[in-house]
Amino acid sequence: MSISIAQPLAIPGRKIRTPRPWPIQLVVQLATRKPLGFFGFVIVVVSILLAVFADVIAPYGFDEPNYGATLQAPSAAHIMGTDFLGRDLFSRLVHGARVSVFVIVGAVGLGTVLSTALGVVSGYFGGRVDAVVQRFVDAWMSIPPVLFFLFIMAIIGPSVQNMIFVLGLLAIRESRVVRASVLGVREHTYVEAARAVGASPLRILLLYLLPNVMVPIIILTTLRAGAVVLLEATLSFLGYGIPPPFPAWGRMLSAESRTYMLDAPWLAIWPGVFLSLTVFGWNVLGDALRDLLDPRLQGAGGRAR
Repeated sequence: MSISIAQPLAIPGRKIRTPRPWPIQLVVQLATRKPLGFFGFVIVVVSILLAVFADVIAPYGFDEPNYGATLQAPSAAHIMGTDFLGRDLFSRLVHGARVSVFVIVGAVGLGTVLSTALGVVSGYFGGRVDAVVQRFVDAWMSIPPVLFFLFIMAIIGPSVQNMIFVLGLLAIRESRVVRASVLGVREHTYVEAARAVGASPLRILLLYLLPNVMVPIIILTTLRAGAVVLLEATLSFLGYGIPPPFPAWGRMLSAESRTYMLDAPWLAIWPGVFLSLTVFGWNVLGDALRDLLDPRLQGAGGRAR
């Protein structure tokens, strides 16, 4: 005797709706329920597209001087003006988006790995392991981030790799959020069942705990991106960021803008606009994702409905 699974009846004149994939569903919910968060999502997508297609979008090279067109106001040839060497400001800003996105991907990726590893290990094992890890996190949180980053960059020197390493350390303090999520998950019955059948701690961490704490990790990652952009601009403004000739928004706001601000105010206005919009976009996107994905803010359930 075979058992057949009942299929839903097709009602004439009524279409069966196919559920959207989860990322598309999340974007639709951003557009309908969180318009400000969707605006931030658009800003983030535009900045990524600028970074990927910088060579195509930029009309000039980012380090292509034109000494006959120094400090020109915005015009048809240079829509955002030129700097003191005649370099096209729009081209430098577009390539600066590539630098920012590259630093975001590297620093946020490294920070996510560090915070997740510390939080998951500390929350699952508890006891002395938890005490040692949390005292280390307490010590790290007591150090002012900018001063510590300046100290490290002064020792190891400015470069893209060093910038990513230093900014990735920012996420250590956020391991406490991951740890709190793990503490709430490790007592569930499926984790106890995995222990009972002899699953190794590594298997439990990777297959049972980590997938169930991905929502706070995604939210922290999005919120961290805005902080990384701002800190990268701060270090570049102080002279410890991406070395020349690569354009960095923070350095463009520093010596060049302050020296020629009265004669060419666009040198300060446009880098500030690009930087502010990028930080704003990541921050409001992170806030919107937190509201949609955090079950504590939407009642029972895990994902946004």
